[in-house]
Amino acid sequence: MKLFFWQKERSFFTPEERQLIVDAVRHAEHRTSGEIRVYVESRCKYVDAIDQAAEIFFGLQMDQTADRNAVLLYVAMKDHQLAIFADEGIYQKLGQEYWNDEIKIMISNFNQDDYASGIRQCVTDIGEALHEHFPFDNKSDKNELPDDIVFGR
Repeated sequence: MKLFFWQKERSFFTPEERQLIVDAVRHAEHRTSGEIRVYVESRCKYVDAIDQAAEIFFGLQMDQTADRNAVLLYVAMKDHQLAIFADEGIYQKLGQEYWNDEIKIMISNFNQDDYASGIRQCVTDIGEALHEHFPFDNKSDKNELPDDIVFGR
């Protein structure tokens, strides 16, 4: 998914890798009321990755979920930066150490040039945590945010 219609989608991933990531998001969200988004862009210049992730999180209106349990995985491919930004509903339940560990797992995969698997693993782990704290409710749950990857500049 492109954020703006004039943007060209980047080919950071093969079609199979893109599908792997989107499938991981969909699978994770089938077990929780939480929402997970993946945002990928080339560069993150002049700003800290977590600040960029926060700006994108609010720009995508991810703070508008009913239970405040949305999570954004942010990756700037060429600048080798990444961040996870979670809304207050889930962030406080898991604590800073959990989020630091997830970043370490992604970095481990990224260091092996396996970006898609790193993102997929992180999405899967976050999905499990969301399932534990915000389980899927068949009566009231709905998919509040799109599942596809958002490509920035």
